[in-house]
Amino acid sequence: MARSETSLAGSVCLALVVSGVDYGGAVAELLAPGGELGRIWTLSKPLTYRAIDALVSDGMITRSGTAPGRGRERTLLQPTRAGRSATRRWLAEPVDHLRDVRTGLLLKFWILEQMERPLLPLAIAQRERFAPIVASIIGATTTDVVSIWRREHAEAVMQFLDRVIGAGT
Repeated sequence: MARSETSLAGSVCLALVVSGVDYGGAVAELLAPGGELGRIWTLSKPLTYRAIDALVSDGMITRSGTAPGRGRERTLLQPTRAGRSATRRWLAEPVDHLRDVRTGLLLKFWILEQMERPLLPLAIAQRERFAPIVASIIGATTTDVVSIWRREHAEAVMQFLDRVIGAGT
């Protein structure tokens, strides 16, 4: 899957199905403002279902029957082999920008925790990816407000990654 912002919805929805969330309503509840993932990033119910439809069209998940639900029946979702493989790759890939830590990386860490998989490999890879970028930002001698913000943010991200790595999770 591409790493564009539009594919973030698909990547997250797919990873949730791979992790065992088996119907669209449950995916939407997790991504709602009051949902567990809503603390990190939200996705409206229509956009959640649009992402699920695209994943079905792309062969990443299948609709595999129905189950009783509150009101009408729930359509069950199952990941395909291609979907499981795409999720493994996405969860292992560090984010490209410091600004993506707040959403992309936290989403990946949360999903990895739900799957009872270690955070350590991704945290180490992420730290390695950011090390030269952060060194450049911290080494800058400019003192304007934007430069100060960038330095503080870069240092905070590295401290966060160091804590995750130190926890050994």
